[in-house]
Amino acid sequence: MTWGSEGSLRVAHLVPAPFGTGGVVGGAERYALELARAMATRVPVTLVTFGDQDRHERDGALDVRVIGRPWYVRGQRTNPVSVRLFAALRDASVVHCHQQHVLASSLAAVFSRMTGRRVFATDLGGGGWDVSGYLSTDRWFHGHLHISEYSRRVFGHATNPRARVILGGVDTAKFAPDPSVPGSGEVLFVGRLLPHKGINDLIEALPPDLRLRIIGPPGDSRYAADLHRLAAGKPVAFQPDRDDDALVRAYRRALCIVLPSVYRTMYGEETRVPELLGQTLLEGMSCGTPALATSVASLPEVVQDSVTGFVVPPNHPAALREKLEWFRGHPAEAATMGAAGRARVLEQFTWEAVVNRCLAAYAS
Repeated sequence: MTWGSEGSLRVAHLVPAPFGTGGVVGGAERYALELARAMATRVPVTLVTFGDQDRHERDGALDVRVIGRPWYVRGQRTNPVSVRLFAALRDASVVHCHQQHVLASSLAAVFSRMTGRRVFATDLGGGGWDVSGYLSTDRWFHGHLHISEYSRRVFGHATNPRARVILGGVDTAKFAPDPSVPGSGEVLFVGRLLPHKGINDLIEALPPDLRLRIIGPPGDSRYAADLHRLAAGKPVAFQPDRDDDALVRAYRRALCIVLPSVYRTMYGEETRVPELLGQTLLEGMSCGTPALATSVASLPEVVQDSVTGFVVPPNHPAALREKLEWFRGHPAEAATMGAAGRARVLEQFTWEAVVNRCLAAYAS
């Protein structure tokens, strides 16, 4: 097996999760799909994933192979595997696994090593039962491609010479400013309603004369109910469903895009990986909207404090409220921040840039 120049590369992106029809396209799956689509314009790419039925289709230049009726390890829906995985990978010279700590990725790594293929892992925050729970599989992969510096640190790869940061991307043609769209003056949150997102702090922080729009499905029924209770009597709109066009309009019209994530939730639960990137911040910034984030995990890597928006302490509604009032009272400065955010996305967070970083890693 050979690799090196783009002309000799054939890449398989492995997404070990139920995908598309009969499955779910969540944040991690969408990251892999968008990266594979962008990379397919440069080199031959196959997206290998799992679902209820076998499927083989084209998505533009991208080849998509869905392995039907997999075995779910210990019943875990995010941990599918099949003996047909190896046949799906046989035409690739490089295998890029999206999630390290699942059985399919470990098997793909062993298969790749035994057959002379290069194999890489990007950890997107998921996992399931795997041999990596008993021994380190880090060295089974030729490289670890992280979506943020925080990800590289939290997964113990800060000093690993085979670990790189590839960041994440945005479709900057779709998520783009439109000066003809009037502003709504609404504060905007986009994402699943989960306790580590800190949405309760944002509702508490909301000034009485500002409106808040929350776009995203209820990922936790107890938390969603508590958010509705906290929002009672306040100008808060919950919008569980949206298509991409409606989402872009919401970003363009918003006063600011907010991601108030926390390490410690309102229930006292703690997580060290509340955010590995902050995709909704990037999408809002790409639309020219200023951002407000907490100083949690990777978020300060996305939002430049006082340049593209503000970064405030987590679990601090008063700090959020102060910045929301600032955005409302300083429209010209807020617009300047929004333009700076768009420029930052174009400089660092395009899919073309992510593809370039991946191809450089594959060839190293």
